[in-house]
Amino acid sequence: MANASELSSSSSPHLPSPGGLLSASGLKLATLGLILCVSLAGNVLFAWLILRDRHLHRAPYYLLLDLCLADALRSLACFPSVMLAVRSGAGAWPHGPLSCKVLAFLAVLFCFHAAFLLFCVGVTRYMAIAHHRFYAKRMTGWTCLAVVCMVWTLAMAMAFPPVFDVGTYKFIREEEQCIFEHRYVKANDTLGFMLMLAAVIAATHLVYVKLLFFIHGHRKMKPAQLVPAISQNWTFHGPGATGQAAANWTAGFGRGPTPPTLVGIRQATHSQIKRLLVLEEFKMEKRLCKMFYMITLLFLLLWSPYIVACYLRVFIKASTIPQVYLTASVWMTFAQAGVNPILCFIFNKELRVCFRAHFPCCQSIQSTQGTILCDLKSFGI
Repeated sequence: MANASELSSSSSPHLPSPGGLLSASGLKLATLGLILCVSLAGNVLFAWLILRDRHLHRAPYYLLLDLCLADALRSLACFPSVMLAVRSGAGAWPHGPLSCKVLAFLAVLFCFHAAFLLFCVGVTRYMAIAHHRFYAKRMTGWTCLAVVCMVWTLAMAMAFPPVFDVGTYKFIREEEQCIFEHRYVKANDTLGFMLMLAAVIAATHLVYVKLLFFIHGHRKMKPAQLVPAISQNWTFHGPGATGQAAANWTAGFGRGPTPPTLVGIRQATHSQIKRLLVLEEFKMEKRLCKMFYMITLLFLLLWSPYIVACYLRVFIKASTIPQVYLTASVWMTFAQAGVNPILCFIFNKELRVCFRAHFPCCQSIQSTQGTILCDLKSFGI
């Protein structure tokens, strides 16, 4: 996703000094190495937790597992080649056009996979809140597998056609990576790919906006209409009855004759009683929605500068983008592969509990720190 600038180094009036190049290359290598380590460690750790803990074997965590594995694969497949290109500093890909085309294909594949998967996650989050019964009945493990397969198929359909186009996947010297080459709109068919990516991201946020309006609309309290209930033997039936007496009788706690509204209904035993914690389930789904929306929002924030640079190359012929801006935007897209585990750990209490259960040493360290702080407060420090 870049523009092939054919300007030679001789056209630049001010060339950077060798010391500046070494410091810039060192900073790039250090930041990318940190992103690589954080991405691999965090995504592999959360994938292991989801597979290990049975409490996490649910639909949202299956989709999160696919996202974590994809980010880990992206870091392992694409980032080392960028580090080699930065270290060599030759301005050209030294390992042949085929390997460059494969790396560019993988980079575009993982980008569209994350976009399509976050859109599907947004749709499932809306279904979990607005149509909870249908979601709980239909969103099984096999359904999640079908969604994941569909996402990978769509990402493959977006990333595979440029493989056969001459000069579309190539090494971009300004970005120091093998990626999709963006040229002027009349010189290359890149506008469709960028419009598709922008449309998917926009549709994902529209789904969350609709979910927000749904939650806000169902939080409005309606005025109570007091209608007197009818009672002959303390059963309280009729339009004004709350149903509590009938519910008590159905659950096996009622005494006396059958209420008129429940004639013909079998009285349940205590072994058949199942309590539905609807409020707790709703709060849990809201927490999951918050976590996934933060992941989606950060995906937009980290990819937006690079997408803007790509649109400038598509619509403005011979546009010159500052190298500092382009490098920062590219490295922000790299950082997106490592921030998801951090967001999951911050916004998901259930994952934190599972992490502490499998790693009790971390819990002991936190308890020791809490004891030290309490002792310091007792001494007035």
